[in-house]
Amino acid sequence: MSGGVDSSVTAALLLERGYDVIGVTMQIWDAAQTEVSEDYVGCCSLTAVEDARGVADKLGIPFYVMNFRRLFEEKVIDYFTAEYLSGRTPNPCIACNRHIKFQALLDKALSLGAGYIATGHYARLDYNEQYARYTVRRPADRKKDQTYVLYGLTQWQIAHTLMPLGEYTKEQVRKMAADFGLLVADKAESQEICFVLDNNYRNFLRDKTRDIKPGSFLNMKGEVIGEHKGIPFYTIGQRKGLGIATGERLYVVKIDPEKNAITLGPEEAILGDRLIAEDLNLILYENLAGPVEVEAQVRYNGVPCPATLTPLPGGSVGVHFHKPQRSITPGQAVVFYQGDCLVGGATIVNAGNKH
Repeated sequence: MSGGVDSSVTAALLLERGYDVIGVTMQIWDAAQTEVSEDYVGCCSLTAVEDARGVADKLGIPFYVMNFRRLFEEKVIDYFTAEYLSGRTPNPCIACNRHIKFQALLDKALSLGAGYIATGHYARLDYNEQYARYTVRRPADRKKDQTYVLYGLTQWQIAHTLMPLGEYTKEQVRKMAADFGLLVADKAESQEICFVLDNNYRNFLRDKTRDIKPGSFLNMKGEVIGEHKGIPFYTIGQRKGLGIATGERLYVVKIDPEKNAITLGPEEAILGDRLIAEDLNLILYENLAGPVEVEAQVRYNGVPCPATLTPLPGGSVGVHFHKPQRSITPGQAVVFYQGDCLVGGATIVNAGNKH
C-alpha cells in the first residue's frame, strides 16, 4: 500500500471479494528525504505511510511497514547511478519490480503465510489454457497500462500475484474509492521516480556521485563542436538543454563513456530500425524456437510497432522494426506484445541507426 488511491482500492476490492487482507507499505527510501514542503513526493514518504495506515484503519485490516531500504539502495539506486555513468538510460521501476516488489516482498509475504501479494498495477493476470502459461495482458484502461514495467515477472510470481484493477478505468477506481469512503479518493498521482525529489534526476546524480566530468560534443564527422556537462545528463534523442547553438536542430545520437564524448546529429540520425537486447524474460512462451512477429515497444509511453523478434546465440535477441523508430536507447527496455498479451521483454544494449 503506497498511500495512493490504486493500492487502497485494491485492498478494499479484495476484502469485498472475501480475501483475508493485510496492508503492507515498503520502506525503500529515507522518509525524511521524501517530503518537500509537506507535499507527498514519494511512495514511502511520511505522508504516504500515514495515508496507507489510515486506509488500513478504515478498512479494518492489519498494517505493517517493511524495511527494504538496504536492498533498494543496492538493486535500484546503485543500478540507476551506474547506468547513467556508463552512458545508458536506466529504468528504475523495472528494477524495483524485479528485485524488490515481486521478489523480496513476495518472499516475505509467503514466509508470513500469505497466498498472494496484490498491487494496484493496471494489468490483467490470467492462466491461459492454450499456452499452458500464466499470462500478463493489457488492462481495460489503456491510458494507465503498466504492463511495460511488468515484463520481468516469472511464472511463479504471476501465480502468486493479484492485480484486480486491470478490469477498471482510473475514473472507476476513483469513484470506488469515494464509495468505499476512502480519504485518498482524490489524491494526486505520485511522481515518476519515487526517490527523485524534484523530478530532476540530474540533481539526484550530482548529489550521489563525484564521477561526472565535462567532455566534448562531436558532430557526425567526429569533430569537436562544444562541451557537454557530463554524460549522465544526456540521453539518446535529447534535443533540449544541450546548451549549444549551431544554427540547426541537433539531437543526441551517441554517448561514448570511454571517450567521455557525445555525438550530436540531425533528426534522421536518431532513427533506427533494429536493436539487440539482452537479459530476455519470456512470459507467453517458455522459449523462442525461431523468429516471431510481435509488436515491440521501446519506452514506457511509446507506441508498440510491428517487428520481427529473433533469438540470437548466447541468449540475446534481435529486433527488426518494420518502420524506423525514434531514439532507441541502450539501457531501456524493449517489450514485446502479441495482441493484448505481454510476450516478454529485454534490455536494449545496441541500436542500429538508419544514417
